[in-house]
Amino acid sequence: MAVIAILFIATLVRSSLGFGEALIAVPLLALLMPVDQAAPVAVLVSITIAFLILLRDWRQVHFASAGRLIISTLFGLPLGLLLLKFAPEGVVKALLGILIVAFSTYALFRHTQELKDDRWAWVFGLQAGVLGGAYGMNGPPLAIYGSLRRWNPEQFRATLQAYFLPASIVGMIGYWVAGLWTAPVTSIYLESLPAVVVATLAGRALGRYIPARRFTVFVYAGLIGIGVILLYQASARLGEP
Repeated sequence: MAVIAILFIATLVRSSLGFGEALIAVPLLALLMPVDQAAPVAVLVSITIAFLILLRDWRQVHFASAGRLIISTLFGLPLGLLLLKFAPEGVVKALLGILIVAFSTYALFRHTQELKDDRWAWVFGLQAGVLGGAYGMNGPPLAIYGSLRRWNPEQFRATLQAYFLPASIVGMIGYWVAGLWTAPVTSIYLESLPAVVVATLAGRALGRYIPARRFTVFVYAGLIGIGVILLYQASARLGEP
């Protein structure tokens, strides 16, 4: 029941805002099961959410933007793996948390930045690839990019799912090759699937009640929350002997 509750809340957040479930689900699931089970379960849930949202909202996708972000992410993944191998996790997460909180706080009060086209998509996709390869955290750079492009809420959520779906499928293939997609992972996912479906539909309905002119505020508030979680994780990691 605890696993189902965690995945329900994480899915509700992802379906409402379009991102953010990984930093809710994986740390909490890791309290109840090994991380090498928690991560594949979260990725299977990510695939499900993206598929269900795109099933109805695919017309809202900025396919050109999603394509550029996905391609540039592929170049960032190897850099992320190097970061994972050689850089101290606590230090990197602390710096990342500070940057996300600082930028999002600034953007909340100085909401004037805007990208008129996709010429900078590769920068954000590369960052997403680095963070995804290192810590499975593709979301923050993509959320910032979507807000700077001034996508409306439907376009924002749908385009991010068009990115997350292939990225998550590739990630799941990697877990399968590594032998981490096991029978317990599939069992946990299937037991949680009804709650994930309900939360996806509920989050989509909830998202409609967020006024379009206030949606960006919710996005940056969510990013600040992610930054705070990262700082907490970093402090725990740096406090280890």
